[in-house]
Amino acid sequence: MRQTLIAGNWKLNGTKQSIIELLAGISAGLNNSMNASVAVCAPYIYVPLVETALKDSDISLGAQDVSAHTSGAYTGEVSASMLAEFSCEYCLVGHSERRSLHIETDAEVATKFKMLKDQGITPVLCVGESLEERDQGVTEDVVKQQILAVIDAHGISALENAVIAYEPVWAIGTGRTATPDQAQEVHASIRVLLESFDKTIAETTQILYGGSMNPANASALLAMPDIDGGLIGGASLKADDFLAICQAA
Repeated sequence: MRQTLIAGNWKLNGTKQSIIELLAGISAGLNNSMNASVAVCAPYIYVPLVETALKDSDISLGAQDVSAHTSGAYTGEVSASMLAEFSCEYCLVGHSERRSLHIETDAEVATKFKMLKDQGITPVLCVGESLEERDQGVTEDVVKQQILAVIDAHGISALENAVIAYEPVWAIGTGRTATPDQAQEVHASIRVLLESFDKTIAETTQILYGGSMNPANASALLAMPDIDGGLIGGASLKADDFLAICQAA
């Protein structure tokens, strides 16, 4: 049985004080009756602060990106081994904003994925289509290509103990969201793709929904059989909203 994972992606938001208050609020509101794992993905500069704040907490620490390099003359980059030193358990790779704003290719995302695996950090592989691609009816083709980039480069075994997050690009930060049935359809297609390689990995891989999940729609989305949690953007910046999604799980 796959455990639900609720992961917050703070993006380019937060101050030292607001993060301390946010984590205090989330920690105070979590309880053992919530049937979900919880993680927060912080900006690089706040990773040490969050690590300290989460000491003795059940909340896992994550990062939002990682370098495709191990070391060297790559100013501004942060390697997987550096993240591992700060007890990062999760790290996003291939987020749509990285793919669009930083022109990250599927091949680069696959390299970053492997860097994380090599350091024992769980990659959260973000995949999804643009509005134009959805209107063209090629959603499943786009998502399949993004996942196959990892499988072709590193084998299906690379996806063992990894997480996939389906994020329809048109539903991020827009207030729009895929209907539960639309999201389930894509999640199910991902599961079928994985099953064509390895049934066990298909059955055990957590597939999160990452398109503007919020307290109002979380229950309906999380009720779908192949939606195993959420990658939460804006709602993860408010303790009450984030906790409401955790409770829905």
